[in-house]
Amino acid sequence: MSTEVTRLIQSHRSIRKYTDAPIPQEVLEDVLASVQWAPSSHNVQAYSVIIVRSQEAKQQLAMLAGGQKWVEECPVFLVFCADLYKLKHACEMNGEQLAPEGVENLLVAAIDTALAAENALIAARSHGLGGVMIGGIRNNPRGVADVLGLPSLTIPIMGMCLGYPDQDVEQKPRLPKRAVFHEERYQSEGIAEALEEYERISADYYERRTRGKVTDGWTKQMADYVNKPRRTHMKQFVEEQGYKLT
Repeated sequence: MSTEVTRLIQSHRSIRKYTDAPIPQEVLEDVLASVQWAPSSHNVQAYSVIIVRSQEAKQQLAMLAGGQKWVEECPVFLVFCADLYKLKHACEMNGEQLAPEGVENLLVAAIDTALAAENALIAARSHGLGGVMIGGIRNNPRGVADVLGLPSLTIPIMGMCLGYPDQDVEQKPRLPKRAVFHEERYQSEGIAEALEEYERISADYYERRTRGKVTDGWTKQMADYVNKPRRTHMKQFVEEQGYKLT
């Protein structure tokens, strides 16, 4: 049995083309209020959101994200950052020191940030907006940090374009449920068959979407995507920002 909320969630599409209509301030404020009510591990709220409207800044960020023109063209661009900077200050206010060692604090901050971003997208869509997540914000994190004035212990995790949709795109098929959901224990014996099915479904989708320019399905695309290290510069940047990944 579906609800209005679940129907909204299940109709997700990435929107990269927007009308010229501005986003009303009261709509944006409602979206941002929803951000703050995302779940947060131990209530650390280890994230910050930079709201970018400046055309110059959006142009710079579009370039840093790999030339993604929709970053420049969207009315509002949000940058979601993992943020222990304010946790450092909370420690100092109470005579303590932040412990930046290990990966747990970074994981908590990154997860908090992702949950906040998803709340933002769902809230925005409930107002009739469309959007797309921009992982390319991590292509040049130092450049992004310079544009946005990010202090130590803040890491840009993702961007988000928001605007009123000016396109109607077909929904991208997802993996078969049996490749995602498992009762009681991981059901590895069914994975291969499910992926073969999804390869056929996704190949058909991409062929239609690109009018024959792309014929590979999900498994072939993912095999090419994950067979090499990606954004290896992030480790150095994270450590330069004050995290100790030991």
